[in-house]
Amino acid sequence: MRIFYAAPDYALDRRTVDTKLWRANLYDSLVDLGHSLVEFQIDYQPFNYCLEPKTTEQHELVRKNRTMFSEQLIDQVRKAHREKPLDLFFSYFYSAYVFPEVIREIKSLGIPTVNWYCNASYQFHLVQEIAPAYDFCLVPERYRMPDYRQIGANPIYCQEAANPKVYRPSDVPRDFDVTFVGQCYGNRPEYMAALCRAGLDARAWGPHWQRKARLKWSRRLRNQVRKWTGRQEKYLAMPAKHCGPPLSDQELIDMYSRSQISLGFTTVAQRPADGTPAVQQVRLRDFEATMSGAFYMVEAFDELADFFEPDREIVFFDSEAELIEKAKYYLAHPRQAQAIREAGLKRARAEHTWQKRFVDVFEQMGIDHCSRLEAA
Repeated sequence: MRIFYAAPDYALDRRTVDTKLWRANLYDSLVDLGHSLVEFQIDYQPFNYCLEPKTTEQHELVRKNRTMFSEQLIDQVRKAHREKPLDLFFSYFYSAYVFPEVIREIKSLGIPTVNWYCNASYQFHLVQEIAPAYDFCLVPERYRMPDYRQIGANPIYCQEAANPKVYRPSDVPRDFDVTFVGQCYGNRPEYMAALCRAGLDARAWGPHWQRKARLKWSRRLRNQVRKWTGRQEKYLAMPAKHCGPPLSDQELIDMYSRSQISLGFTTVAQRPADGTPAVQQVRLRDFEATMSGAFYMVEAFDELADFFEPDREIVFFDSEAELIEKAKYYLAHPRQAQAIREAGLKRARAEHTWQKRFVDVFEQMGIDHCSRLEAA
């Protein structure tokens, strides 16, 4: 197929972490399937500064940004379509990028439109305006499917995956015990601190870990005030030397092989104080790690169990105590850990590649991509 591809390499601010994970997973996988991609030529970075406007000034900024973005998008789509007809418009867009009328205008050219978005578990509102304008929305959060339908969108359940041409085991020494690579927020600092307090060598890399490790007395004082008022916040107890900066894409892949245990977390925010269930989601990391040959221990989540068998292909934990217990057990039983590592890799390669995901969703969309490959 000839696909107009419009997606940033990374859907957040590049100042936070410099990565091309979406290019490696989405763009490269579509090319690997034999499709011809025409890429939208634009710098997404200025448009990522304000995805959720709240003030009058921010709303005006987003309006100007959407106008600029929309004009460039429709001009490039029309030009590409005139040169040779497009078979599909594929995007990773927020509402703050583009006006829904522009997506409908692309549809009016006879081009099917589809949007991928993977943060609806807690930021559904950031695509709520544009989602109904697309022919299809690829949705990895199963419980959000009715929400998309309720606003008039047409969702297809499409879980995250990993590109096996990029994510694969590395031939490196296994020199770390327990590691996590990702942002420092939610319940992650508490879990990592618990491991350190239990005497385990736990390490973390990513945005904000080093800043949190440099705990100042003012933070301790604030915690004391919270304790008096019944709102105590657990502060990070990881040694500063165990906290590192964001890793490069290749360093991330290598770390899965360098680690005895690679961790994952499914909770997207702090556990609610009122006792209601925390919001959880399946992560891209769940497939990157297993595809890279990690022994993967992850916060328990029923939806993830549909993709990997717990205790055979990955290992679940549901509390700090269980995480500590299982981490100690598998560090002491490396043969069992290796068997799970190999089983997870086998399952990921067999079922959870982006190439397979795209073939499946194109069939659900009614697109005969195989015959169009021959015509491309």
